[in-house]
Amino acid sequence: MLTRNQTLYLKSSAHDLKAVVIVGQKGITESLIDEVKSSLEHHELMKIKVNGATKENRQAVADEICRLTGAEFVQFLGNILTIFKQKKKESKYVLPKD
Repeated sequence: MLTRNQTLYLKSSAHDLKAVVIVGQKGITESLIDEVKSSLEHHELMKIKVNGATKENRQAVADEICRLTGAEFVQFLGNILTIFKQKKKESKYVLPKD
């Protein structure tokens, strides 16, 4: 679970990132989860565009993606989801301790 300071740090780090994956009409599929896992291994911090969902549905999509990938929810900004999964070794991100 990310602390408030860690979340703020990741939000600022994600500011210039572009969405890497798009959740479309088919929703969460096995291939989408595989793509998110692959992107997380490479980038650690990533954005996902969630198309055509209500606010409540977007949060459900975020929760499901985080559960299936082991990632941490950072934020939703409009229809853009930001998630984070730190590498065990050689991480690009040094999270604040508090």
